Amino acid sequence: MSWQQLHLLIPSEQTELFENALLGLGALSITLQDAQDEPIFEPELGTTPLWSQTKLTALFDLETDLKKVIAELAEQFPDSALVYELEHIADQVWERAWLKYFKPLQFGERLWICPSGYDLPDPKAVNIMLDPGLAFGTGTHPTTALCLEWLATHEVHNKTMMDYGCGSGILAIAAMKLGARECWAIDHDPQALQATSDNAQRNQISKRLLHLGHTTDVPPGLEVDILVANILAQPLIDLVEVFAHYVKPNGHIILSGILVEQAELIKTAYAPFCSMLTVVQNGDWLRIDGKIAANAKLT
Repeated sequence: MSWQQLHLLIPSEQTELFENALLGLGALSITLQDAQDEPIFEPELGTTPLWSQTKLTALFDLETDLKKVIAELAEQFPDSALVYELEHIADQVWERAWLKYFKPLQFGERLWICPSGYDLPDPKAVNIMLDPGLAFGTGTHPTTALCLEWLATHEVHNKTMMDYGCGSGILAIAAMKLGARECWAIDHDPQALQATSDNAQRNQISKRLLHLGHTTDVPPGLEVDILVANILAQPLIDLVEVFAHYVKPNGHIILSGILVEQAELIKTAYAPFCSMLTVVQNGDWLRIDGKIAANAKLT
C-alpha cells in the first residue's frame, strides 16, 4: 500500500506550530530534519532541532487531499511563504524506518519501552515491546514521556483506565503491564486501533481486559479510575465534560499534548471539574493532571 508525504521547509522556531497544525489536519507522523542531517522522527526528550531551517515531512494516507492541507496551512500561517514538495512513498519503505532512531527508554524505576527486536535492558523490569507502525507514540516525544512518567510513578494496580487517543497503544499497554485491571483504548483512527491491537498481542495483553474502540464506541455510563488523553489542546478543551463523565469521583485525569502557552486555557476549562491540578513541564510541552472533584457539576 502506498502513502503520500508533504515536505515543508520552515523556520525552526515555527516547528511546533506547524507540527500541531499538520497533526490536526490528519498527518499520521511527523519527521524533522536538517538539509544535511539525519531525520528525527520524534525528538529526544527535552531537545529541539538546532538548525535554523527545518525540513518537516508529514505522512498522510492516499485519501487525504494535500491541496486542501496546503490551503489550510496558508490560511493558518499567512505570513509564511510555503515551500513544499509532494511525494508518494511505499508503506514498506516508511514502516520500519523509525527503528534506526528509536532506542530502549526507561520511565521511573521499573518501566522500559523497547522497540521490537532489541534485547531487554532489564529482564526483571516491566518491559513493553513496541512497534508503533503507522500510529503515533514511541515514548520519545515529551507528550508521551510525560504520560508514561505519571503511570510509572503512581499506583495503577487493580485500577481501570481509559487511554483516549491511544495511537500506538503505548499508554494503555503500559497501564496493563503495571497492573491495571482493565483498560479502554479509544481512537478515531482505525490504523491506531490496529497498531494498538498488534502491540497488545505482542505484549501478551488479554483481549478480554483491553477493550479497543472508536470514540463513538465507549459503553454508556462507563466510569474509570484513570483517564489519560495525550492529544491536542483544543480537543482537550472541547472534551472536558465528556472526560469528566468518564472518570469516577476522585479519579485521576492526565492530560498531555499541551504547549506551555496553552496551560491557562486548559486549567480554566478543567477547573470547574477537577481539584489539585498539577502542571509538569518537559521542554515546550506540559502535562496537566488532577482529580475529578466529588462534587463536580456535570450537565
